[in-house]
Amino acid sequence: MDAMECMLGRQSTPAALLAEPAPNDDEILTLLETAMRAPDHGALQPWRFLIIRDGRRHDLGEIFAAALARREPDSGPDEIEKARGKATRAPLVLAVWAEIVENHPKVPAIEQVVATAAALQNLLNALHARGYNAILVTGAPCYDENVKAPLGLAPKDVLVGFIHIGTARDGAAPKKRPNPAEFLQIW
Repeated sequence: MDAMECMLGRQSTPAALLAEPAPNDDEILTLLETAMRAPDHGALQPWRFLIIRDGRRHDLGEIFAAALARREPDSGPDEIEKARGKATRAPLVLAVWAEIVENHPKVPAIEQVVATAAALQNLLNALHARGYNAILVTGAPCYDENVKAPLGLAPKDVLVGFIHIGTARDGAAPKKRPNPAEFLQIW
């Protein structure tokens, strides 16, 4: 696939529409090679990826449910169950975070997060180029220590999001994209 065609054709697929096949661990390693080419001020390589598949997705769902119950004690059973189910919608989930080098003299934490986000985008494009579908999911769990700690992240680390990966059950209709000229200014 041509690189421009790949990037212009990539779009998020809702996690509930993702099914097998998903890339195996060897494919993930190959795809991650694209992530390693992200811009990285200071060559800190802050990006980290955690494969979550099979029964471990249920474990992640329990973490999401428990974190919601702590974060929002008035959550009802339906909300807790919904949080629990978010981890099992796709056959493969990758947690992506920036392992922050604190107080770096030249590379502030935000630049380490930006490098990780760039690596993540490279990975999303590579997944698309290989025929997989994916979506980046963020939200309250990414900022919740009750999610980060059980995944092995330190308090200083930044959980950028969860990539849900698989193959779309139905062909997703192309999304209408904005005109780039609406976002461009000339100084």
